[in-house]
Amino acid sequence: MLPKVIIFDNISIDGRIDGFSIDNELYYHVANEWSLDAVLMSNNTLLKKFQLKHSNEGTDCKVREVNEIDNRPLLVVPDSQGRIRIWDDVLETHFFGDILVLCSRSTPQEYLDFLEEKYIKYMVIGYDEVNLGTALEELNLQFGVKNLRVESGGKLNGLLLRDDLVDEVCVLIYPNLVGGISPDSIYSAPDLNSKEGVLDLKLLKMEKLKNEIILLHYRVMKYQF
Repeated sequence: MLPKVIIFDNISIDGRIDGFSIDNELYYHVANEWSLDAVLMSNNTLLKKFQLKHSNEGTDCKVREVNEIDNRPLLVVPDSQGRIRIWDDVLETHFFGDILVLCSRSTPQEYLDFLEEKYIKYMVIGYDEVNLGTALEELNLQFGVKNLRVESGGKLNGLLLRDDLVDEVCVLIYPNLVGGISPDSIYSAPDLNSKEGVLDLKLLKMEKLKNEIILLHYRVMKYQF
């Protein structure tokens, strides 16, 4: 069984997710209204959000004890290449109760050994890349994840949307026009050959928030096979 998956992001009027100022306090105020078991975050977003380095520096990640009754969400990060090494710094932000790294069979064994040595949970799911559908099923089965928020750039969002793994999309629309010829958008995926792959959405909520920011919350209408 798959958990409920909600993509939540900040976008400008012209659909960009970068190049304008974000109200993080507002973002997390809205996000915290949902009952969530986990946050799925791309490794690029994690590095950017917490301004962390991803080289072999910082391999002194501290061994830690996990509080089994911690109610904070589980942080789930796909990292087939073994980029993230300073998980202790992520935990010290106190936003997350624990970490689960999603790896594949292409992940270097040295990185898996590193995760085991530092007591960081991981799952090997997929061959060259992480199989996101199977990973979501295992999150539900092994970790009891029923509801999950996605914090990511367009690439991970695109993979989830194209694989029909997303239940809802929620956006905070900022009154900004950024422009640019190669915008970083909320949904990055190869161009469609027809309109059959276009996803239909049903509006669940619309609300005007502070500073002219609009909240739009949609349900994704699933493909009918």
